Amino acid sequence: MAEPALPSAPPKPRQGVPRLTGRLEVDTDLGSFLGDTRVRLLEAIDVHGSISQAAKHVPLSYKAAWDAVDAMNNLADQPLVARSTGGKAGGGTRLTEHGRRVIALYRAMQAEYQAALDRLAAQFSALPGGDARSFQRLLRRMAVRTSARNQFVGTVCALREGPVDFEVRLRLDESLELAAVVTRESAETLGLAIGSEVIALVKASSLLVFTDAALRVSARNQLWGTVARVVDGPVNAEVVIDLGSARSAVAVLTRDSVAALGLAEGVRACAAFKVSSVILAVID
Repeated sequence: MAEPALPSAPPKPRQGVPRLTGRLEVDTDLGSFLGDTRVRLLEAIDVHGSISQAAKHVPLSYKAAWDAVDAMNNLADQPLVARSTGGKAGGGTRLTEHGRRVIALYRAMQAEYQAALDRLAAQFSALPGGDARSFQRLLRRMAVRTSARNQFVGTVCALREGPVDFEVRLRLDESLELAAVVTRESAETLGLAIGSEVIALVKASSLLVFTDAALRVSARNQLWGTVARVVDGPVNAEVVIDLGSARSAVAVLTRDSVAALGLAEGVRACAAFKVSSVILAVID
C-alpha cells in the first residue's frame, strides 16, 4: 500500500487576520485512537528506536508512553509499534510500516484541517462584525473545565497591594464588578496587571442568598438579580439567579432556606460571597 501523499502547504491567512489553530483527534467506538501527543510519540519512536527516549522527547512518563502504545496497537488493525528483545543490538522499539502510513495519513488530515480553519478565519473576518480574535478567546474560555459552578470572565480594573495580599477588582461589564483577594505570590504567578483577562471561579456552596435589600452582610461581592429557576432536591435545592447580560449565579441552599426566603421564579434576590471564596485563573 503506497503512503498517502502529503498535501501542499495550506495558504497562509492574509495579513492582519488572526490564525485559528485546533487539535485533530481521531476516535473509535472503543476510545481515543490518535491525537497530536500520540503521533509525536510515534514519530519519536521512529527517530530514537527507544520508548524511554521517545517518552522523554514528547515528554511523557515511561508508563504513560507504553500505555499509549498498547492502546494504539490494540485499536489498530495492524500493530503500529513493534518491540524486540535481546540480540546483538540489545532489543528496542521500532515503528512498523503500518505505523508510518498512519502517521502520514494523520499529518495529511491535520494539514487539511488547518487549511479549513485558515479559510474559516479569513471568511469570518470579512463578515460585518466578524471578530476572529473574540472567537478565539471564547473557545479558550470554554475549554476550561472546573468543578466550580460559577465562572465569570472579566478584566482587572484595580489592584490594591497589601503587605501579604493583593485585592483584585474585576470588571465583568459596565455595571458588574467582582472583588477577590490573593496572595502576593499568586498575583505574581498569574501575572496580574490592569487590563489582564481573568477567570473568577466560585463554588455554588460558597454563595449566600438573601432578598432583603436593607440587610447588611459582610460579604464584599453582592450580585443582585432575579431568580431564574429553583431545582429542588431531597435535602438541598439549586437556585439560579439571572444577573442580566446573559450572566447567572448558582447557589446551593437547603430546602428550608429556599422556603423561608420565598425563593421562586421572578423573585428579586442577591447572591453574596466573600472575596476569599473567589479563585482566580488565567489562560496563557
